[in-house]
Amino acid sequence: MNGDNRMNALTWSLLLLLGLIWGGSFFFARIAVHYVTPFTLVLLRLMLAAVALHIYLAGRFGIYQALRRHWWQFLLLGLINNAVPHTLLFVGQTQMGAGLASILNATTPIWTVLIGNQLTTDERLTPAKLAGCLTGLAGTVVLLAPSITASASVPLWAVLLPILAAISYGFAAIYAKRFKGIAPPVVAAGQLTGSSLIMLPVALIVDQPWNLPMPPASAIAAILGLALLSTAFAYILFFRIMALAGATNTSLVTLLVPPFAMLLGFLFLGERLGLSEIAGMMLIAAGLLILDGRVYAWLRRGSRPRLT
Repeated sequence: MNGDNRMNALTWSLLLLLGLIWGGSFFFARIAVHYVTPFTLVLLRLMLAAVALHIYLAGRFGIYQALRRHWWQFLLLGLINNAVPHTLLFVGQTQMGAGLASILNATTPIWTVLIGNQLTTDERLTPAKLAGCLTGLAGTVVLLAPSITASASVPLWAVLLPILAAISYGFAAIYAKRFKGIAPPVVAAGQLTGSSLIMLPVALIVDQPWNLPMPPASAIAAILGLALLSTAFAYILFFRIMALAGATNTSLVTLLVPPFAMLLGFLFLGERLGLSEIAGMMLIAAGLLILDGRVYAWLRRGSRPRLT
């Protein structure tokens, strides 16, 4: 499928659902990190999601052959696309709300473009892409600025962690191009399996989860939501939308995640965003729209003189 596929009511509905589910991941994480240490939370999210996807695939698409043949590639992809960014996000969310974390994480496409320009020959910067990156980076600076002051409500180190997670996602997006010949659900299950194996000894050694108190029912529900809804089901839904609408249309979900995360944080956690956070979000959204290119193309088509 290509990015020119038209969006109909079904695909828009699925895209909105995916935005809600991925926005919900920041909401679930904000609840869970109060009761479960970050390394253990990452392990639970990845391991439960991996098991769910293996059950869903039930050996289809040659998953076991792919795991044997590409095990070290899945380990590396799981490291930079799951283990590292999830850990950074969860540690950051011990200090910040779901809305701010989701806005910072929305810079992922910007870092992907910048990394692709350096590491690949087919992802070169164009003037439009450069303008989008600079606009998005300006939004990031606006978000970082309040944390530099001594009276900041969120420390600078915590604000930097979701940005580092977004950079890790950017490297993963470039590396994931190596898996073009493998069915996307297999790639999802493979990286989750690999990242679970990475996080298992880390969580056992660092957190010693058997010594942690039993979390309340709300935290258990949040963990299940993270793993089964915002990870396993989200991957299945993501690839379904890709098949229906193409990669370019599916990428619009990046713009939907922060509003849903903010809405959930506002309704259920009492979170509020300040003026700098709103301004930063708007600049990042503008940068993503410029990178996407569709708005510019629509404006160009609308400005063309009509022949009479």
